[in-house]
Amino acid sequence: MATFKIDLSTAFVFVVIPPALKLVSKQTGEVAIDRETGAKLLTVGLTIADDGEANLYNVTVPETGISEGLAVGMPVAVTGLKARDWENEFNGQKRHGISFRAMAITSLVPAPAKV
Repeated sequence: MATFKIDLSTAFVFVVIPPALKLVSKQTGEVAIDRETGAKLLTVGLTIADDGEANLYNVTVPETGISEGLAVGMPVAVTGLKARDWENEFNGQKRHGISFRAMAITSLVPAPAKV
């Protein structure tokens, strides 16, 4: 399947669903793992606003690419966002869609000073 880079240079991006482990199976609780690095994968809900339009995207990111303390409403920078189309068949029904993956999601809010 083809992958496409997404340009966010003019977009405003913020967290609307905090990071959560991505599961391979909800029944077994098996956590998805990045095949290249072995890192756990997380899903973050982002709203991306650009040109007067805003949409929600669920983006998969390796655990190592998530900035500490990401919270709802926080503005973020997204590194290496790509879209990929997918298709599968389950119980005789074909499903298809677009998945989103990024290398990193970094907070644009400075971390509080440690005392």
